[in-house]
Amino acid sequence: MSVTVIQHEADAGLGYLGEWLGLDFDVVRPYLGDEIPVRAGDGLIVLGGAAAAWEDERSPWQPATRDLLLRAVEESTPTLAICLGAQLLTMACGGAVDRGAYGLEVGARDVAALPGAASDRLFSGICTAVAVQYHQDVITRPPGGAVPLMTGTPYPHQAYRLGDAAWAVQFHPEATPEIFASWTGETALEGAGELDAEVKAAEADLIATWRPVARAFADVVRDPAR
Repeated sequence: MSVTVIQHEADAGLGYLGEWLGLDFDVVRPYLGDEIPVRAGDGLIVLGGAAAAWEDERSPWQPATRDLLLRAVEESTPTLAICLGAQLLTMACGGAVDRGAYGLEVGARDVAALPGAASDRLFSGICTAVAVQYHQDVITRPPGGAVPLMTGTPYPHQAYRLGDAAWAVQFHPEATPEIFASWTGETALEGAGELDAEVKAAEADLIATWRPVARAFADVVRDPAR
Protein backbone atom coordinates (compact mmCIF):
# COMPACT_ATOMS: atom_id res chain seq x y z
CA MET A 1 0.00 0.00 0.00
CA SER A 2 1.30 3.46 -0.88
CA VAL A 3 0.26 6.65 0.93
CA THR A 4 0.53 10.06 -0.71
CA VAL A 5 2.19 12.59 1.62
CA ILE A 6 1.99 16.33 1.04
CA GLN A 7 4.99 17.92 2.77
CA HIS A 8 4.90 21.73 2.81
CA GLU A 9 8.38 22.43 4.19
CA ALA A 10 11.74 20.72 4.44
CA ASP A 11 11.72 20.65 8.25
CA ALA A 12 8.11 19.46 8.59
CA GLY A 13 8.34 15.84 7.48
CA LEU A 14 6.78 12.56 8.57
CA GLY A 15 8.82 12.26 11.75
CA TYR A 16 7.57 9.41 13.89
CA LEU A 17 4.96 8.45 11.28
CA GLY A 18 7.60 7.30 8.85
CA GLU A 19 8.48 4.50 11.26
CA TRP A 20 5.15 3.84 12.92
CA LEU A 21 2.90 3.40 9.89
CA GLY A 22 4.86 0.61 8.20
CA LEU A 23 3.64 1.72 4.76
CA ASP A 24 5.25 2.93 1.55
CA PHE A 25 5.08 6.66 0.92
CA ASP A 26 4.95 8.86 -2.15
CA VAL A 27 6.17 12.16 -0.70
CA VAL A 28 5.12 15.22 -2.70
CA ARG A 29 7.20 18.34 -2.00
CA PRO A 30 5.50 21.26 -3.75
CA TYR A 31 7.99 23.74 -2.26
CA LEU A 32 10.55 22.01 -4.52
CA GLY A 33 8.27 22.15 -7.53
CA ASP A 34 6.40 18.82 -7.24
CA GLU A 35 2.84 18.97 -8.53
CA ILE A 36 -0.04 18.14 -6.22
CA PRO A 37 -1.72 15.02 -7.64
CA VAL A 38 -5.38 15.00 -8.61
CA ARG A 39 -5.95 11.88 -6.51
CA ALA A 40 -4.10 10.27 -3.63
CA GLY A 41 -2.86 6.71 -3.53
CA ASP A 42 -4.21 4.21 -1.02
CA GLY A 43 -4.12 6.90 1.66
CA LEU A 44 -3.33 10.58 2.13
CA ILE A 45 -1.35 12.48 4.77
CA VAL A 46 -1.14 16.27 4.64
CA LEU A 47 1.47 17.67 7.02
CA GLY A 48 1.96 21.03 8.72
CA GLY A 49 3.63 24.23 7.61
CA ALA A 50 4.17 27.86 8.55
CA ALA A 51 1.72 29.41 6.08
CA ALA A 52 -1.86 30.11 7.03
CA ALA A 53 -4.41 27.92 5.28
CA TRP A 54 -5.72 30.96 3.40
CA GLU A 55 -2.30 32.29 2.35
CA ASP A 56 -2.37 30.92 -1.17
CA GLU A 57 -0.04 33.65 -2.40
CA ARG A 58 2.57 32.34 0.05
CA SER A 59 2.03 28.67 -0.80
CA PRO A 60 0.47 28.62 -4.28
CA TRP A 61 -0.11 24.85 -4.14
CA GLN A 62 -2.69 25.18 -1.36
CA PRO A 63 -5.78 25.38 -3.64
CA ALA A 64 -4.77 22.11 -5.30
CA THR A 65 -4.14 20.59 -1.88
CA ARG A 66 -7.62 21.61 -0.70
CA ASP A 67 -9.08 20.06 -3.85
CA LEU A 68 -7.14 16.85 -3.18
CA LEU A 69 -8.41 16.73 0.41
CA LEU A 70 -12.02 17.30 -0.64
CA ARG A 71 -11.79 14.55 -3.24
CA ALA A 72 -10.26 12.19 -0.67
CA VAL A 73 -13.19 12.77 1.68
CA GLU A 74 -15.71 12.29 -1.12
CA GLU A 75 -14.03 9.04 -2.19
CA SER A 76 -13.44 7.76 1.37
CA THR A 77 -9.67 7.67 0.88
CA PRO A 78 -8.07 7.21 4.32
CA THR A 79 -6.79 10.67 5.21
CA LEU A 80 -4.79 12.10 8.10
CA ALA A 81 -4.53 15.88 8.05
CA ILE A 82 -2.13 17.46 10.56
CA CYS A 83 -2.06 21.10 11.77
CA LEU A 84 -1.98 23.13 8.52
CA GLY A 85 -3.27 19.99 6.81
CA ALA A 86 -6.21 19.92 9.22
CA GLN A 87 -6.93 23.58 8.54
CA LEU A 88 -6.80 23.02 4.77
CA LEU A 89 -9.18 20.07 5.13
CA THR A 90 -11.49 22.23 7.23
CA MET A 91 -11.60 25.00 4.64
CA ALA A 92 -11.97 22.56 1.74
CA CYS A 93 -15.03 20.98 3.33
CA GLY A 94 -16.87 24.13 4.37
CA GLY A 95 -15.53 24.84 7.86
CA ALA A 96 -13.73 27.94 9.11
CA VAL A 97 -10.13 28.69 10.10
CA ASP A 98 -8.95 31.93 11.70
CA ARG A 99 -6.04 33.46 13.56
CA GLY A 100 -6.20 32.21 17.13
CA ALA A 101 -7.62 34.73 19.58
CA TYR A 102 -5.27 33.57 22.35
CA GLY A 103 -2.08 33.61 20.31
CA LEU A 104 0.43 30.86 19.76
CA GLU A 105 -0.21 27.43 21.26
CA VAL A 106 3.16 25.74 21.57
CA GLY A 107 4.88 22.97 23.51
CA ALA A 108 3.65 19.79 25.16
CA ARG A 109 -0.01 20.47 25.93
CA ASP A 110 -2.88 18.39 27.24
CA VAL A 111 -5.77 17.32 25.04
CA ALA A 112 -8.85 15.43 26.15
CA ALA A 113 -11.16 12.98 24.43
CA LEU A 114 -14.76 13.85 23.60
CA PRO A 115 -17.59 11.27 23.57
CA GLY A 116 -17.16 10.59 19.85
CA ALA A 117 -13.66 9.27 20.46
CA ALA A 118 -14.92 6.22 22.36
CA SER A 119 -16.08 4.47 19.19
CA ASP A 120 -13.54 5.96 16.79
CA ARG A 121 -11.16 3.60 14.99
CA LEU A 122 -8.16 5.79 15.78
CA PHE A 123 -8.92 7.53 19.07
CA SER A 124 -10.78 4.93 21.11
CA GLY A 125 -8.96 4.22 24.35
CA ILE A 126 -7.64 7.77 24.82
CA CYS A 127 -8.98 9.76 27.76
CA THR A 128 -6.45 12.56 28.25
CA ALA A 129 -3.08 12.83 26.57
CA VAL A 130 -0.17 15.13 25.92
CA ALA A 131 0.40 16.37 22.39
CA VAL A 132 2.97 18.55 20.64
CA GLN A 133 1.49 21.89 19.63
CA TYR A 134 2.88 24.61 17.38
CA HIS A 135 0.22 26.79 15.74
CA GLN A 136 -1.25 30.27 15.82
CA ASP A 137 -4.16 29.62 13.45
CA VAL A 138 -7.08 27.54 14.64
CA ILE A 139 -10.15 25.69 13.47
CA THR A 140 -13.04 27.84 14.61
CA ARG A 141 -15.82 25.86 12.93
CA PRO A 142 -15.38 22.24 11.79
CA PRO A 143 -17.10 21.16 8.58
CA GLY A 144 -20.73 20.12 8.74
CA GLY A 145 -21.09 16.50 9.79
CA ALA A 146 -17.69 16.35 11.48
CA VAL A 147 -17.48 14.19 14.62
CA PRO A 148 -15.50 16.00 17.35
CA LEU A 149 -12.89 13.71 18.91
CA MET A 150 -10.44 15.76 21.00
CA THR A 151 -10.55 19.13 22.71
CA GLY A 152 -8.21 21.39 24.64
CA THR A 153 -7.66 24.79 26.20
CA PRO A 154 -7.67 27.49 24.94
CA TYR A 155 -8.52 26.07 21.51
CA PRO A 156 -11.32 23.49 21.60
CA HIS A 157 -11.21 21.97 18.10
CA GLN A 158 -8.21 19.64 18.43
CA ALA A 159 -9.35 16.61 16.39
CA TYR A 160 -12.35 15.49 14.38
CA ARG A 161 -13.37 12.80 11.91
CA LEU A 162 -15.16 13.63 8.69
CA GLY A 163 -16.97 10.86 6.85
CA ASP A 164 -15.74 7.32 7.30
CA ALA A 165 -12.01 7.72 6.87
CA ALA A 166 -10.74 11.31 7.19
CA TRP A 167 -9.19 12.61 10.40
CA ALA A 168 -8.01 16.13 11.20
CA VAL A 169 -5.69 16.86 14.14
CA GLN A 170 -4.60 20.35 15.15
CA PHE A 171 -1.58 19.02 17.05
CA HIS A 172 1.52 17.20 15.79
CA PRO A 173 1.56 13.43 16.49
CA GLU A 174 4.45 13.11 14.03
CA ALA A 175 6.78 15.57 15.77
CA THR A 176 9.82 14.15 17.51
CA PRO A 177 11.57 16.30 20.14
CA GLU A 178 14.29 16.95 17.55
CA ILE A 179 11.78 18.17 14.96
CA PHE A 180 10.10 20.40 17.53
CA ALA A 181 13.46 21.88 18.58
CA SER A 182 14.23 22.64 14.92
CA TRP A 183 10.99 24.66 14.74
CA THR A 184 11.64 26.68 17.89
CA GLY A 185 15.23 27.26 16.83
CA GLU A 186 14.31 28.44 13.38
CA THR A 187 11.83 30.98 14.72
CA ALA A 188 14.03 32.04 17.67
CA LEU A 189 10.99 31.56 19.88
CA GLU A 190 11.14 33.09 23.33
CA GLY A 191 11.57 30.39 25.97
CA ALA A 192 12.56 27.84 23.33
CA GLY A 193 14.91 25.97 25.65
CA GLU A 194 12.21 25.37 28.23
CA LEU A 195 9.71 24.33 25.59
CA ASP A 196 12.20 21.95 23.99
CA ALA A 197 12.92 20.38 27.39
CA GLU A 198 9.18 20.06 28.05
CA VAL A 199 8.63 18.14 24.82
CA LYS A 200 11.69 15.97 25.42
CA ALA A 201 10.42 15.09 28.90
CA ALA A 202 7.08 14.05 27.41
CA GLU A 203 8.66 11.83 24.73
CA ALA A 204 7.70 8.49 26.30
CA ASP A 205 4.09 9.61 26.76
CA LEU A 206 3.94 10.97 23.21
CA ILE A 207 5.10 7.65 21.79
CA ALA A 208 2.80 5.60 24.02
CA THR A 209 -0.25 7.63 22.96
CA TRP A 210 0.26 8.44 19.29
CA ARG A 211 1.99 5.32 17.98
CA PRO A 212 -1.20 3.22 18.45
CA VAL A 213 -3.19 5.97 16.69
CA ALA A 214 -0.77 5.91 13.75
CA ARG A 215 -0.93 2.13 13.54
CA ALA A 216 -4.72 2.24 13.65
CA PHE A 217 -4.64 4.63 10.69
CA ALA A 218 -2.36 2.20 8.84
CA ASP A 219 -4.92 -0.55 9.53
CA VAL A 220 -7.61 1.63 7.93
CA VAL A 221 -5.41 2.08 4.85
CA ARG A 222 -4.87 -1.68 4.61
CA ASP A 223 -8.53 -2.60 5.25
CA PRO A 224 -10.01 -4.04 2.04
CA ALA A 225 -13.53 -3.48 3.36
CA ARG A 226 -13.20 0.25 3.89
